Amino acid sequence: MRKYNMIKKFGFLAVTVFSFGFLLACGELGNVDQGRVIEFDKEKGVVTLIRDFKADPMNPDYDHLPPYVYEIPKDPSEIGALPKAGKRMKLDKEKKQIVIFDTATQNFKTIDYNLISQAEKVASEDPRVYDAAAEKAKIFPMIDREKKAITIYSKRQKILTTFSVPDEYFALPDDTWDSGDEVRIYYKEEGKARRFMNLSKTDIFKK
Repeated sequence: MRKYNMIKKFGFLAVTVFSFGFLLACGELGNVDQGRVIEFDKEKGVVTLIRDFKADPMNPDYDHLPPYVYEIPKDPSEIGALPKAGKRMKLDKEKKQIVIFDTATQNFKTIDYNLISQAEKVASEDPRVYDAAAEKAKIFPMIDREKKAITIYSKRQKILTTFSVPDEYFALPDDTWDSGDEVRIYYKEEGKARRFMNLSKTDIFKK
């Protein structure tokens, strides 16, 4: 059964990647957009994202406004996994800063943080971020408002870090400190996706 699921997932990924590649090559058929999800309304089927102008998985560029809004396809066969939204755009471990999308101002905000602890080269299967017994990733961010501590995990950067910020920021929603899923969209008409792929949740090696 596991082998069958692996083959099935690989087949889906191969077909999806081929489809997006073909559509990108044939620009007259439509357009491809890619970015990080900051809001997702499941009932309305609407996703809001910050466009990635580099499309480089190791060095994304999420600093362009305004956000882009798309209706996702009605046909379930044209949709991958539904996206997770998050407002964290960047974690700069050198400057000890986090860049978030601030819903109130509809702009980016850079927040300086006080480092409490940090671990690097933390793979996604590391027991600090993965629950082997449950066979699933632990949930981040972890926010302790009493101790004024926030713990986040960046899978891309392989960094597990705990920090503190000024008191007023602890009133913000938890997804302020989380990174949204990276998605790819094929569209012809502006604002209406014909195909929707969740890059963050497309993992052919996932058990």
